Amino acid sequence: MQKESSGGRWWNQPRTVWAVAFAATVSFMGIGLVDPILPAISEELQATPTETSLLFTSYLFITAIAMFFSSWVSGRLGARNTLLLSLAVVVAFSLASGLAPSVPWIIAFRALWGLGNALFISTALSTIISESRDADGAIILYEASIGVGMALGPLAGGLLGTLSWRAPFIGTAVLMAGAFVAILLLLQKHAVVKTRTPLFAAFTGLARLPLLSFALVALFYNMAFFVVLAWSPYPLGFNAMGIGLTFFGWGLGLALTSVLAAPALTARFRRTTVIAAGLASLLAVLVLAALFVESAPALVVLIIAAGLILGVMNTVLTESSMAATDLPRPVASSAYSGLRFLGGAVAPPVASAAGAAFGASAPYLYGAGALVVALALFALLYHRLCVVDGAHQEDALEEAEALIGNAD
Repeated sequence: MQKESSGGRWWNQPRTVWAVAFAATVSFMGIGLVDPILPAISEELQATPTETSLLFTSYLFITAIAMFFSSWVSGRLGARNTLLLSLAVVVAFSLASGLAPSVPWIIAFRALWGLGNALFISTALSTIISESRDADGAIILYEASIGVGMALGPLAGGLLGTLSWRAPFIGTAVLMAGAFVAILLLLQKHAVVKTRTPLFAAFTGLARLPLLSFALVALFYNMAFFVVLAWSPYPLGFNAMGIGLTFFGWGLGLALTSVLAAPALTARFRRTTVIAAGLASLLAVLVLAALFVESAPALVVLIIAAGLILGVMNTVLTESSMAATDLPRPVASSAYSGLRFLGGAVAPPVASAAGAAFGASAPYLYGAGALVVALALFALLYHRLCVVDGAHQEDALEEAEALIGNAD
């Protein structure tokens, strides 16, 4: 597959791309936003950690299911209208979450929030790629937006959570309203172009074995991702601000490695090599977290270390899944993201239940087990996954030829 080149400058993008990236940042703030306030919600609304973990699960499960059909929706409404609709849904139900009287109501509103988020995430990725000057650079910018959102979400949650557990939800509604205005003003009308995408196109896309292979690896990888995110606030034992600062460091590391480390590593090594090393490194971090779960300082260091690894993994897995198929970007994004987020939906309640039954280290061991499965799938499916190494080598050859041409 060929790509356009912008000289490797991921930041050299049109303002429409930056508008969508800003909206993506705010959207992903919504995932980490609840982290610092989980203990407060448990205490004030008399809910167990397993019950509050459903704030992640309802959100991510509906996100995952809806993603399989998001390319069909965007095909009929057009990218611009789909983004505006999705942001309007998020504004409505993040505000409703902040006004909810009990945990079951928050869980329900988070599910509907996830519906809006699903439409946004897959459409945002395909829009950023289609509007960009460089596909790989656009993916780096997209993953950086995710990282910044993941970093700012817990920080905002910690700051606003000192006022009330309701304040972070209401604050998110305000920020998403700002993202709605940015898309409305900056994303041009030509992004309304409609296509005839079949209803089950994403499921058909998973019949492409390289794409399915990356999605399966990402499913189990995402379980480990959300073990770190959803369980860690409890063994840390910090207040909302302490949890927020810890996960700000985690998200900042994720953002930095998405932008800086991931491109540097894939320029030097094969994509599959980077993925295998990332899975093994994250496995080691989770095993150490299980061993040192009673030491808050050690756990803080390990959470931030996990963020550094996750930033690389998110970028390289997304790049690889997009490079593994010639499907239209919205279809490939829907298929990959839908399966990936199912892993995130499963992990929080399973981890919390394991923690309640077997102790605070058990969720990290569950996450480590998911990574063992991911590594086993990686080895089993390697002959499908390595197709992106060929694409990587072709890209490197094209860039070398371009440099030689410029020198001449």
